[in-house]
Amino acid sequence: MKQEEVSVAKIDPRGRKVKILATLGPASRSPEMIAKLLRAGADAFRVNMSHGDHATHAETIAAIRAAEKDFGRPVAVLCDLQGPKLRVGQFKDGKAVIRHSGHFTLDRDPALGDENRVCLPHPELFGILHKGQRLLIDDGKLRLKVIEANEDRILCSAEVGGVISDRKGVNVPDAVVPVPALTDKDRRDLAFAVDQGADWIALSFVQRPEDVAEARKLIGSTSIALMAKIEKPAAVDRLEEIIELADGIMVARGDLGVELNPEEVPPIQKRIVAITRRSGKPVVVATQMLESMIESPAPTRAEVSDVANAVYDGADAVMLSAETAAGAWPVEAVTIMHRIAGQVENDPGYSERIHFTVVRPEATTASALAQASAAIAETMTVAGIIIFTGSGSTARRVARERPRVPMLVLTPSSRIARRLSLLWGTHAVTTKDIGSFEEMIAKGKRMALRQGFGEAGSKLIALAGVPFGTPGSTNLLHVVTLSGDELSRHGG
Repeated sequence: MKQEEVSVAKIDPRGRKVKILATLGPASRSPEMIAKLLRAGADAFRVNMSHGDHATHAETIAAIRAAEKDFGRPVAVLCDLQGPKLRVGQFKDGKAVIRHSGHFTLDRDPALGDENRVCLPHPELFGILHKGQRLLIDDGKLRLKVIEANEDRILCSAEVGGVISDRKGVNVPDAVVPVPALTDKDRRDLAFAVDQGADWIALSFVQRPEDVAEARKLIGSTSIALMAKIEKPAAVDRLEEIIELADGIMVARGDLGVELNPEEVPPIQKRIVAITRRSGKPVVVATQMLESMIESPAPTRAEVSDVANAVYDGADAVMLSAETAAGAWPVEAVTIMHRIAGQVENDPGYSERIHFTVVRPEATTASALAQASAAIAETMTVAGIIIFTGSGSTARRVARERPRVPMLVLTPSSRIARRLSLLWGTHAVTTKDIGSFEEMIAKGKRMALRQGFGEAGSKLIALAGVPFGTPGSTNLLHVVTLSGDELSRHGG
């Protein structure tokens, strides 16, 4: 056995192409639970920087890295920044009742609030709001419409009244809020994530491309990937510009579902997935996918359909939030998500459904070969596509085509292998780079056998770039056949 392969443990591919991103928290961050979640089907883990301290997060990330080593496959760590939170002030009795259709004022007076008014400790909101715009409080449970606004107060009519209590969140769906996406806390958390070697950083409260550019500048020259969370209507309006600057996109349906009418969210979700897929960058569908499993060992039928629809749309990954972070059934939640995805991908109509999104290659050799590899896999009986890549770009190009067969991605970079844990259809292995065509063919066959891609007589497609080791130089496509002699040499 050659030296570069010693650390690579044999594992069978998942048997599905969509990835599962599970959030870790009090219910799941122990080494034992992380191992159980990986066995159940998790491909990557989210660390929510909104909760917990850096010491706890460092322990969690260390536990993920230890499990990654034990399981012998790359596992991505995504650190999700909290972003700015707009909140009302406090009340005399801790709460008050806003009368339905009554008037209520948000002002800059720090005095404790009552049923008529409360302080809004965000001066940047005063002066940007206009008559007819909405303010949503406590995740939209209370809905106010602006009657008049100036630099000192915002007089509203309560379209939906109810109980309001201290420090409840405020959403402003009808305006671009002049608040940076990165707070001081986010900057500290981002520096921590970089120091910890996170693979992805998720940026909250994105409203414009400049928010992504600012985060990218702070990340610096590291190879950490940046995922923009689409949770504001303003971000939807500038979606393509944001996708261009980000490495991936998350459909964060929490705030998006608060700031939009419920019926608007499904078509927008499909639009975000389709546009991001065309870019070749991974797209994650998140929030409330199996929400009832926080308390129940089984999901509702509607939740099963929600997950299935995201898989049919061709999302790269589906995400579990509180279901695994704080719920009573974290392993069961991952298990049922794995089962749903597998059932959908085994549907004879699945391939046709995911190709409803038309993807056109760029006018480059690399993109043309990626499209050709998918076409060959559709025409011939092949066991998989072997991709040699240093930057991950070839894998992204092929994944964009949503080929019928899985992709075995061989890369010399462990960081790239981890990042690909969120890319549809990929099974990444870290191995030394190749130096010649002959070495490429030999290693491709050897690693395919080791990773369970094919048997004697199986055909595989190999993609690489010549000269080897040059990023972005994909210009070679070769079809190889596994022989019985190779199986014997492999020991199989």
